[in-house]
Amino acid sequence: MAKIGKLVLLGTGLIGGSFALALKRAGMVDQVVGVGRDPRNLERALELGVIDAASHDAAAAAAGADLILLATPVGQMGALMQTIAPRLAPHCIVTDGGSTKQDVVALFHRHLPGHLKACVPGHPIAGSDLSGAAAARYGLFEGRRVVLTPLQESAPEAIAQLTALWQACGAEVFHMDAAEHDSIFAAVSHVPHLVAFAYMNALLDRPNIDACLEFAATGFRDFSRIAGSHPAMWRDIALANREAVVADLRGNISRMQELVALIEAGDTGQLTEYIERASQARVAWDARRKEP
Repeated sequence: MAKIGKLVLLGTGLIGGSFALALKRAGMVDQVVGVGRDPRNLERALELGVIDAASHDAAAAAAGADLILLATPVGQMGALMQTIAPRLAPHCIVTDGGSTKQDVVALFHRHLPGHLKACVPGHPIAGSDLSGAAAARYGLFEGRRVVLTPLQESAPEAIAQLTALWQACGAEVFHMDAAEHDSIFAAVSHVPHLVAFAYMNALLDRPNIDACLEFAATGFRDFSRIAGSHPAMWRDIALANREAVVADLRGNISRMQELVALIEAGDTGQLTEYIERASQARVAWDARRKEP
């Protein structure tokens, strides 16, 4: 597998920073340049050894790059692609870490039409409620899954090289159609975050919110953890994948209405079945994940 000479992170936070650290530890990259708008975050990335050089100029940083990772919220990617387009070397692989893929595929076609052979959209499934360069860590992707959704135009060599780099980070790599990806992750990632946001907002509307938070314990902690996630990122995800997200949210609303009706009716049998179905499925899923 070819070593990367220059890796450019457009967005120097959890995903981009952890990718850089993993490749450094694997000896697969010579230089990492971090690009961002927050000078304090870039300074911290330099201090931590996440990056070797910092820049506020995406176009200048892209010159001579062998691999560029778009690690910003999806809503910022189009402008960045447009900015770097004139400076890309023909061999430079351009990928991303966005949680939605059909919109990113469209952005690649719109802004990098002459570079599509080297464009390979991706989604590392290793999120956190933490953000910024200080959140980056070694080993974030070990044992985790990364989904690549190659374009029809993506060159096999580019796909193979990016796959190998993610594997060098310890990840298990899957290839998937962008539409299938968005449908799956609306259900198991996007909607859970949005439900957590809705729950927190409903809690904040209570007149006794202070007392509620004072007595909140493990159940609250476990359920609400992802409500602390990056607002701009999840706003962009919700809007980018709105069709699948709205369909799944409506499904959740329907199930919540069913639950309310069962409780109001005092239907012990049906309520038990409702809870057992969910509980058994969750326990079985967790057991499968723990199997060697």
